[in-house]
Amino acid sequence: MIALPDLATLIAFLGAGILLNLTPGADVMFAIASGARGGAKAGVAAAAGVASGSFVHIALTALGVAAAIRAMPGAFEVIRWAGAGYLLYLAVQSWRALPQEARAGRDGLAAAFRRGFVTNLLNPKVALFILAFLPQFADPARGPLWSQLLALGLVFVLTGFCITAAYGAAGGALAGRIARHGRALNRIAALVFGGLAVRLASG
Repeated sequence: MIALPDLATLIAFLGAGILLNLTPGADVMFAIASGARGGAKAGVAAAAGVASGSFVHIALTALGVAAAIRAMPGAFEVIRWAGAGYLLYLAVQSWRALPQEARAGRDGLAAAFRRGFVTNLLNPKVALFILAFLPQFADPARGPLWSQLLALGLVFVLTGFCITAAYGAAGGALAGRIARHGRALNRIAALVFGGLAVRLASG
């Protein structure tokens, strides 16, 4: 049975989660870049992929796997470098893309979702953040911790998706106004992806 914290704790959790999600971070920048390159729908699809990846991290945290990975620096490093490499690959692909490929990308919602999912899944910093954040709002007296973590995680993912999707759609709206600069949009997206790769690799 899914257990939730008391109302006061839930309100505090919602407030903290919304503030964290409103602060532009790697996920937000990724959604904006995806929207700028492929349109508003692509930005929303990327946000959905990011949210799905986050929920995988939450499920792993609830099962205790994230704590085990944290205890094994070697596994953490492998995942971190795999994520950085994937982001660098996206940066190169965006940089090389022709303007017409940016327009064609508006139909590639599945690809935008997949990129968001893989990027988030291969970011161990997300797992460590969730491992540190969610348990603060769980209370063993209210039921199994894994159940509470899943419930809190679902709330966090849903609010995060709404906010990140709004950012991604805004990036798409901006792209629509300057669609004639397709090459520039690709280059901007490439710089964002490359910056995220450096940020992850240097962490």
